[in-house]
Amino acid sequence: MAFVHGKTAYFKVNSTDLSAFTNNVAPKRSADAHDTTTFGKTAHTYAGGLKDGAITATGVYDDGATGPQAILEPLLGATVTYEYRPEGTGTGKPAKTGGAVLTAYEETTPVADMITWSCTLQLSDTVTIADQA
Repeated sequence: MAFVHGKTAYFKVNSTDLSAFTNNVAPKRSADAHDTTTFGKTAHTYAGGLKDGAITATGVYDDGATGPQAILEPLLGATVTYEYRPEGTGTGKPAKTGGAVLTAYEETTPVADMITWSCTLQLSDTVTIADQA
């Protein structure tokens, strides 16, 4: 096992690579747990259920035609594809892909810093995790 620096991560929505504008990607996965406790038990028991999750991405705003605002804001409410490569691009490195609904796009404009953006993708269906070929 080796520690991996995040500087080579890759993030794409639909067919657009947003890596050059992105400085943080935070996928969150969860699963339902259903209470199956019956009479006579002294502790709860559970059965696993459906998986869920979301991806939040943030970065530095760019006003160009291929910047995050131009690409993401028109996709609000749409089902998109995504690809996230936490270790960057290369044979044998992991890639996580799937479909998601773009549920939020936000811009933050501080007086003494750069404009930033963030988006939230609500995962839809399964996440495919595979090594890159």
